[in-house]
Amino acid sequence: MKIARVRWACRRGMLELDVLFQPFVEAQYESLSNQDKAIFVRLLECEDPELFAWFMGHEECPDPELAKMVIQVRGRPAP
Repeated sequence: MKIARVRWACRRGMLELDVLFQPFVEAQYESLSNQDKAIFVRLLECEDPELFAWFMGHEECPDPELAKMVIQVRGRPAP
């Protein structure tokens, strides 16, 4: 997916998600591997309530690849 489309997909209905996704895309998206870029795009396809719960720590993401990306976007080293 082209970077412009990724930036557009990062615009969410929740400010809490916007402030996580937009800086991540600007600072780190281009340096991700193609596989991680695909995982990030898959993460963006999830619904806002799910994303909010995962990023705020209210729920654990059931998909290990997406869970790892959540950690990475939050700015913590992935396990």
